Amino acid sequence: MTWYQDGRLHFGVGVEDTFVPQTRPGERALDEYELTEHYTHWHNDLGLAAEVGAEFMRWGIPWYRINPAPGQWDWTWLDGVMARFAELGIRPIVDLLHYGTPEWLEGEFAHPDYPQRAAEYAVAVAERYADTVTDYTPVNEPMIHARFCGELGYWPPYLTGEAGLTRMIAALADGFARSQHGIAEVLGERATFVHVDATTRFVGDIDGEHADKVRLLREQVYAVEDLVTGRVHGDHPLLEHLLRHGMSEDLLDRLAATPVLPDVMGVNYYPQHSTTLVQDGPWPRGGFVDPAPTRNDGVTGLEEVILAHTERYGAPVAVTETCVTASAAERVAWLEDSVALAHRLRADGVPLVGYTWWPLFDMYEWTYRHADTPREASLLTMGLWDLVESEQGLLRRRNPVADAFQRLATADRASIG
Repeated sequence: MTWYQDGRLHFGVGVEDTFVPQTRPGERALDEYELTEHYTHWHNDLGLAAEVGAEFMRWGIPWYRINPAPGQWDWTWLDGVMARFAELGIRPIVDLLHYGTPEWLEGEFAHPDYPQRAAEYAVAVAERYADTVTDYTPVNEPMIHARFCGELGYWPPYLTGEAGLTRMIAALADGFARSQHGIAEVLGERATFVHVDATTRFVGDIDGEHADKVRLLREQVYAVEDLVTGRVHGDHPLLEHLLRHGMSEDLLDRLAATPVLPDVMGVNYYPQHSTTLVQDGPWPRGGFVDPAPTRNDGVTGLEEVILAHTERYGAPVAVTETCVTASAAERVAWLEDSVALAHRLRADGVPLVGYTWWPLFDMYEWTYRHADTPREASLLTMGLWDLVESEQGLLRRRNPVADAFQRLATADRASIG
């Protein structure tokens, strides 16, 4: 029996792990481990997760650091982190790609060798840690990847439009599938795959002048996951659109013939950001460039996306990221409300197996990449621990959200035991 089949709700945390090392004029490298000083404090940081009763941690590997040149690997730092997970008894759910590629891969996701390079990296990690790590997320939030890199021109390789978006969707799906197949060959039945994507809901004037756009966007939310799970064929609503904008029929056929399925389907939901309010008038460009208005639908929205993913993919589901950027009291309120929803859904028979507060400690807003202000100007108050500037670097200061998380996580285990 694997962990997600034991009948419990498992509590975990994550460390924000976005890595976009490439730069051009007006941009800074974005490495959240560097910004939060996790490269220095990783040993104690993992201990903080154990302190609040986290059973698992969604944690990402900085691909660009451990694979500094083609065929070259530097495992020194990562070996210590993985040993620390084993020491603490925390299960790492390893994010292989949480944005960003090595700097030597020219063109990033648009490089023709990207899918194979991603698979080589996945297999190298799986082989090295085969005795201790079995849980993997091949690509975190692939549709955010695709939009930022392929539609909005915001991150490398800076493509735009539907053709750029389709090119990124194709590359990411191909690398995703190859990576999962490669890991499965290494680990066999011991492997567990947690697929994770951002959830986006559309409310408001959905039947107004943007109705066609909304229908397309609602399908594109699932585009990469539908591709890798072999659903995009026949009368799939995205099939003609993808082909028209450059998707290869050979790739579609291969993905449909050799699907990779989630053992757990993860949903990332932020009540302040995950629901787009559609309004008549000019359509916003999206991302940070021209953001669409949002609406906070609270646990109603979270329930909707959990049920939608459960029905669509037929796998156990987990909340793989959630929080609110707000005061500690508001964070505690969201934590309690969303965990209460999780218990209610489980009581109703929904196979909800995990709940993840993201992040363990505060993080820095992605707009840091295009700013010229000190990092503290980009701080997001989201964590169980506050990040506090000091002459000794960033301190981790426990706040009331950690107390509430520990109470809920340990009470759940005690009630089962």
